[in-house]
Amino acid sequence: MSYIDGFVIAVPTANKQAFIEHAQKGDSVFTDLGALRVVECWGDDVPEGSVTDFHRAVQAGDDETVVFSWIEWPDKATRDDAMEKMMAWMENPETADPRMDPAKNPMPFDGKRLIFGGFTPIVEIEGQ
Repeated sequence: MSYIDGFVIAVPTANKQAFIEHAQKGDSVFTDLGALRVVECWGDDVPEGSVTDFHRAVQAGDDETVVFSWIEWPDKATRDDAMEKMMAWMENPETADPRMDPAKNPMPFDGKRLIFGGFTPIVEIEGQ
């Protein structure tokens, strides 16, 4: 069964094109490491709740847009292998894939407010 990594980020609205370019360059690393697909979604109907919501989760400001993203992996083992390589790159930047080098592909958002997690699908329904 597949495995999903999910992400929510607050991106300055003015940085939309920079975010797209960053994702187009960096997301290919995930597919090269075995991901089936990577999806980046720019928020356009993200309501603010009375108790909690996506905006609060990432402390999005009025000048920021919530981005919801996911990576679909064929299985958790492939994802874990990929993440192990990514962590090794963080520990030894000289061996890192240049697409992940912040000097060559800077994040156009505050990475400290990125939230993420890995998820095992438990229900899948596909349309015709």
